[in-house]
Amino acid sequence: MALSSSSSSSSSTTTFAIALFTLFLIGSSSAQLSENFYAKKCPKLLSAVKSVVQSAVAKEPRMGASLLRLFFHDCFVNGCDASVLLDGPSSEKTAPPNANSLRGYEVIDAIKSKVEAICPGIVSCADITAIAARDSVTIVKLGRRDSKTGFLQLASSGVLPSPSSSLSTLISNFKDQGLSAKDMVALSGAHTIGKARCAVYGSRIYNEKNIDSLFAKGRQKNCPRDSSGTAKDNNVAPLDFKTPDHFDNSYYKNLINKKGLLHSDQVLFNGGSTDSLVRYYSNNQRAFESDFVTAMIKMGNIKPLTGSNGEIRRHCSRPN
Repeated sequence: MALSSSSSSSSSTTTFAIALFTLFLIGSSSAQLSENFYAKKCPKLLSAVKSVVQSAVAKEPRMGASLLRLFFHDCFVNGCDASVLLDGPSSEKTAPPNANSLRGYEVIDAIKSKVEAICPGIVSCADITAIAARDSVTIVKLGRRDSKTGFLQLASSGVLPSPSSSLSTLISNFKDQGLSAKDMVALSGAHTIGKARCAVYGSRIYNEKNIDSLFAKGRQKNCPRDSSGTAKDNNVAPLDFKTPDHFDNSYYKNLINKKGLLHSDQVLFNGGSTDSLVRYYSNNQRAFESDFVTAMIKMGNIKPLTGSNGEIRRHCSRPN
């Protein structure tokens, strides 16, 4: 998932997307997670996180979506344990799917610093990562703890979906995390507010056949090829060119019209088993939103560390 919001007008959209995203925490079923986990231990937690996130999004509106993607990449590698934040020789930050791609680490650090000032040694980086992408929420189930190590080899092994993934690979990636093909298609709809670099989508717009020719030419203008014929530019383009600042179902309508920016987007509607779901969501935004939340509930419960497992890091980028 290559997510980030764009212009300043996206703030309200990002707010909606973030609120939708955090609903998965409300429905969390892990026995040791609770919406009241920090009620007595750190009652000002949510307001502290909110103030830092709002400031970050005000400075750079795309940050809201970047924080969502950061959480996604954390959960897909050994569970939602903040291992993606760790520096060091086993850091997941250097894994191919994450290097020069994931963003928002500095926002998590700023949140952690503020939270430590009011509740030292209480709130995990895993929970901070989980709630960092929210803007306005009243109930959040928390109680996750932090891993003591990163999982570079695992993060580099293909567990994270790639922009060049085939449909069968995507389905397999999500199945390995206990998520269905339906969950995968619904979660992919988060690309309605994302952006991607030319280096990521260049091959599709120049070489693939299942793409609208005018759409491809339009994207090529901002994604030049070098002397070797490879598109390596870091210019970005919206994943949903139609309504890039709105969390809606236009993403699926784009796929039907062969205007998916990434290869891994368009494979969802290319004569395969997920075509019917794409058509369904393209015609029913409420169904998309409902299934998106359901999928997020399931993703948020991927192997959280609770109880005495793991630790509460003092600094999110290194173990205690």
